[in-house]
Amino acid sequence: MQEDIQKHIARVVEELFGQQVDVVLEIPEEKFGDYSTNVALRLAKPLDKNPREIAEGLVEKLDHEAIAEMTIAGPGFINIRLTDTSLKEAISLKPCKHTEKRVVIETNNPNPFKAMHIGHAYNAILADTIANIIEAGGAETFRVSYHGDVGAHVGKSMYSILSYIGGDIEKLHAIPKAERNNFMSRMYAEGAKAYKEDDAAREKINELAKQSFNPPEGIYRETYELCKAWSFEEIDQIVGRIGNQAIAENGRYLESQTDILGAKTVRENIGDVFVESQGAVVFPGEQYGSFDSAFISSAGNSLYGARDLGLMQLKQRDFHPDKSYIVTAEEQKAYFQGVIKAAELCLPDLGGVTENISTGTVKLTSGKMSSRDGDVIEIQWLFNQIADAIKTEESLATDEIVQAALRYEFLKVRSGSDVVFDINESVSIHGNSGIYLQYAHVRACSILRKSIQSRDVPLYPAEYTPSERTLARKLSHYSGVLDAAVASLQPHLICTYLYELCKEFNRFYEDNQVIGSEREVNRIELVRKYQAVLENGLTLLGIPAIEKM
Repeated sequence: MQEDIQKHIARVVEELFGQQVDVVLEIPEEKFGDYSTNVALRLAKPLDKNPREIAEGLVEKLDHEAIAEMTIAGPGFINIRLTDTSLKEAISLKPCKHTEKRVVIETNNPNPFKAMHIGHAYNAILADTIANIIEAGGAETFRVSYHGDVGAHVGKSMYSILSYIGGDIEKLHAIPKAERNNFMSRMYAEGAKAYKEDDAAREKINELAKQSFNPPEGIYRETYELCKAWSFEEIDQIVGRIGNQAIAENGRYLESQTDILGAKTVRENIGDVFVESQGAVVFPGEQYGSFDSAFISSAGNSLYGARDLGLMQLKQRDFHPDKSYIVTAEEQKAYFQGVIKAAELCLPDLGGVTENISTGTVKLTSGKMSSRDGDVIEIQWLFNQIADAIKTEESLATDEIVQAALRYEFLKVRSGSDVVFDINESVSIHGNSGIYLQYAHVRACSILRKSIQSRDVPLYPAEYTPSERTLARKLSHYSGVLDAAVASLQPHLICTYLYELCKEFNRFYEDNQVIGSEREVNRIELVRKYQAVLENGLTLLGIPAIEKM
């Protein structure tokens, strides 16, 4: 509807004034209409005319079946009011604009041999929701994951684990399943501490890290394979619990797979893209707004940058994407700026494909979390805290409700901004929370169940009452919100809209009888559309749209 009116205004502008313009329709306060455009003000300079005079000429010639009336405000703004029938038709569950692109996005990338912490969960939830939004926009979307199963962090964990078992693998088998994640977290923290403080330990850890690229037979390989399997079992379980869609079998990439290809690419471009420095191979990132970064160490081992080059090539080979998104913490922004530039210089065909979406930091009362030192807050702790807080609200702490609290608290903040996670706020049934939205959906479903459509209730004319029209108008904005979310990859736009919609519905429901009203059929139609929009928005956010609570 909106796009059709924009095209109509553009045609009239060209017919009257011989000017081609992109017409923008804004949403003004309701008292001014449903749409407003400043096209007359924009034409004033090229036409050398008074903008109000231009607006008057346009209003006289505009004739669109969806427009009920137009008024001119201020120096030349044109306010547009839609017919009630058109307003009803404008309520849609799909964005107006669609894309045919192929998109790859990493929707989780925690490393094995380390516990999954809150920062991992935030990145995974944001990436999964962005994937939902991209998919809603019409793109063929492929979810993948990437995990570091080799290198320094493996060496730190293996150092502690091998010390713990003392050559007896049965000590690992004796650890209860529920305690494995905490065990892995503790082992990594101890290894990271030893690496910092003990020269002999550092040398041993470096050797164990090197062995991870080709695990030797015996206790090392047994321990490595078992703990790696534990890690991925835990990752899959947690990723499912936070509400992310599962990764396809061909969508999980490991650093051990990208290592050889990445190192080969780097070595083939020494002199053109990379430089040798003290035995290492370095990308001069400072020249491109990043920082100088070693892609191959002085010992000849590939580093993160080289492996990321390999990953880019594997994703291109497997999915041929037009766009490939990587969602990571803000602290990695400069690193990826360098890696992406190196990829463009080495592999021109990949130019413009990979894009890094950086997130802010998750903060709790304990402050910033750190994964490098092992000082982390595990996601299981947050699950438990949310569940305990829900119980104090006299509700059942089901996985679906915990999921709503967790996801929404992360997603309601503009991505790139820091998230200060407030557990009490996340479980509030009266505030701006995922549980509040779930409850609103439950309430809408309850109203629909109570409606007795079989009895003889007259269907009144299509015209809305003022309060019905206000709710319908808000519902009609949904497709535009989706357009904005798809264009910006910002889930918080959907969160904000849904919260505002629920408040608008509450005002409507308090002032208007639905069940048993003379206008029950008309109003139930509005409730049904409200429920559908709410369900659609929650689903895009990865929040279960439950029907009973």
